[in-house]
Amino acid sequence: MSELKGACIIGQSGGPTSVINASAYGVIRTALDSGCITNVYGAEHGIKGVLADRLFDMSQEDPKELELLKYTPSSALGSCRYKMKDPDEDDTDYKRILEVFKKHDVRYFFYNGGNDSMDTCNKISKYMQKVGYECRVMGVPKTIDNDLYGTDHCPGYASAAKYIATSLMEVYQDAHVYDTGMICIVEIMGRHAGWLTAAAALATKYGAGPDLIYLPETDFDMDTFLADVERIYKETGSCMVAVSEGIHYADGSFVSEAKTSATDGFGHAQLGGLAALLASIVKEKTGAKVRGIELSLLQRCGAHLASETDIEEAVMAGRAAVENAVAGITDKMVAFERETVDGHYVCKTKLLPLTEVANAEKKVPLDWINAKGNGVTRDFIDYALPLIQGEPCLTKNDSLPRFANLKKVLAE
Repeated sequence: MSELKGACIIGQSGGPTSVINASAYGVIRTALDSGCITNVYGAEHGIKGVLADRLFDMSQEDPKELELLKYTPSSALGSCRYKMKDPDEDDTDYKRILEVFKKHDVRYFFYNGGNDSMDTCNKISKYMQKVGYECRVMGVPKTIDNDLYGTDHCPGYASAAKYIATSLMEVYQDAHVYDTGMICIVEIMGRHAGWLTAAAALATKYGAGPDLIYLPETDFDMDTFLADVERIYKETGSCMVAVSEGIHYADGSFVSEAKTSATDGFGHAQLGGLAALLASIVKEKTGAKVRGIELSLLQRCGAHLASETDIEEAVMAGRAAVENAVAGITDKMVAFERETVDGHYVCKTKLLPLTEVANAEKKVPLDWINAKGNGVTRDFIDYALPLIQGEPCLTKNDSLPRFANLKKVLAE
């Protein structure tokens, strides 16, 4: 395919992670070094920045600050939760995007996000094809939920999993300090997929984790849950439980549904308060001392516990997106596939059609969940352990983290 010269835009979307900026670095650095990409722009707050024509000129940034993006959590360019309409029903946003693309001669568009972000990426890609505007569109995966279809795992998941496992090991130590006993219920993110909560099993593997783990892949039964907790508490004097925020009853209703009616920008129910709810029920049932802990935002951007493997793979995903686009490929998302070479874990990239990925979810395999639905099997442990390996060498000021400080110079 002939060389395509023009500018590129990198946008970030959805919830932040410890390594989404590492993927942005992979895109930005590779694009700046490319001979056919004329300008590199970062969209302020994802697709909202494109619509508002608020684009940062990334060539104005200090290379050392860009390098720090690899170790800077959250979304340095700003993120958004913006659901784009079907262009066949309302193409207003798409016409505006095309207008901005033409103004800046944008011929490459990279969008870094999860399920809904890949839907946005797919819609833009198909619209540009429909109107005959040559623009190579690539999705760069990101989600701590680890639920993107077709990829072995997602950048961001491993660091969150490592944070969760480490935090639960520390909570375990705290919960066992007195001789009076305690029941501890820890709520972990995960609306429909339990990958994050399953990571609590890594703590259990090393003797300091939850006794019970409940994922949204299986139906939750309150009576069985209470019986399990009471049994373990009577036997050992303590009990730790890890629960996904999205656990649900057999009728599909969320256990925490009565606690909130709020939704996010993509229309998903905002869950939360489950740990406190269950703690109240357990306390009433057992009379024991009960703690309900919600990890909430802490699990998303715990860069101090990031996985070096996760960081390296996030950069690799961004780099692969640019290299493939420059080579003539479009309408794809970068994905990971796992190999074992001489007994060691190896991760390689592959490409998936955006149409297949958009709005699809990958859940924890049912055969990785134990028969009672209150724990995971060795298969999950073997899957997750290689992903959390390695400690990044973090830049610090006075023993506190030094994050990237971007100028964010707006393009004219």
